[in-house]
Amino acid sequence: MSSTPPLPTPSEAARIRRGRWILVLIFLLFFGTIFGAGILRFSGWQPQGTKAHGEMLRPAVDARAVVPKLKDGGDYAWQPAERMWRIAVAPPADCASACLKLAKDLDVVWQLFGNKADHVEILWIGSHPAGAPQTPSLRLLQPTPELLAALPRVNDPAGVPLYVIDPNGFVILRYAPGTDPGFIRTDVSKLLKLI
Repeated sequence: MSSTPPLPTPSEAARIRRGRWILVLIFLLFFGTIFGAGILRFSGWQPQGTKAHGEMLRPAVDARAVVPKLKDGGDYAWQPAERMWRIAVAPPADCASACLKLAKDLDVVWQLFGNKADHVEILWIGSHPAGAPQTPSLRLLQPTPELLAALPRVNDPAGVPLYVIDPNGFVILRYAPGTDPGFIRTDVSKLLKLI
């Protein structure tokens, strides 16, 4: 003999329905957030704090084999063990007032690094403008063809681009001419935290 289970009372039926709805809501909450994160991830969206203001060079340009020449004739060594980040500038020879302003802006950026400023060098490739500040981290380099070839789109008709070079000698970021120096400071500050 088969006996049918007794029908639930109205209060028990309401409790069962409420339990099912809670289970469905937990399911939607869990899988809905995963689904939403997947949509954001595959659409290319990134949180503002993880974006670099400069152009991320992919792949990074390997400049380790290039031995830059200092203006006084010596060699500039990359020395990865020192964990030194570099901001490189390669202005054209006819750059005058724009380069003076850029040199002053980079001096301010370097000073704003504070106690981490000792881990940043400014590589000025070519003639340094007269009257520009002599930042302690400034390294004047000769514009050799090998070094200029390691800097993507260095001869930009719009002006002077800036580059960030990691401690190992890889060119990782490029900033378009006229980029706000505050953006460079923000990006390099994030990189300095990796040290």
